[in-house]
Amino acid sequence: MATLNRKLLDTTTARGKHVAARLKREIVIWLATTNPDGRPLVVPVWFLFEGDTFLIYSVPGQKVRNLERSNLVSLHLNSTPDGGDVVRVEGTAQVMKRQPPAYKVPGYVKKYASQIKGNGWTPESFSADYRIPIRIRATKFHGGD
Repeated sequence: MATLNRKLLDTTTARGKHVAARLKREIVIWLATTNPDGRPLVVPVWFLFEGDTFLIYSVPGQKVRNLERSNLVSLHLNSTPDGGDVVRVEGTAQVMKRQPPAYKVPGYVKKYASQIKGNGWTPESFSADYRIPIRIRATKFHGGD
């Protein structure tokens, strides 16, 4: 697996452009945190990719407790059925205290409008349930065909 860039995603390359496009359009990314006993917890989450950060909204629970204890995370997109087009991101997470709720983030609401509606939520009711904002700053992008 090739490293795309040590710090930030290099969108001057064809591969970097492809990865950035996937990060903008994909609906789910897998978030890996670590439980107190050292076991990984890997869950699918909705996200908004913004340059070198990811904005995620969460319900209260184990992943939030994990992030409050250790901010080191990995993010992974689904690969192709044969295991190609791997995108993996290392990063540091912060549970945000002053981030606006999801319904006040136009890019997030636009990206997930059909999923929110399809689940019987309004943007406001989604935001009431998924009320914990998490910001992940990428420290390394990995990718390979």
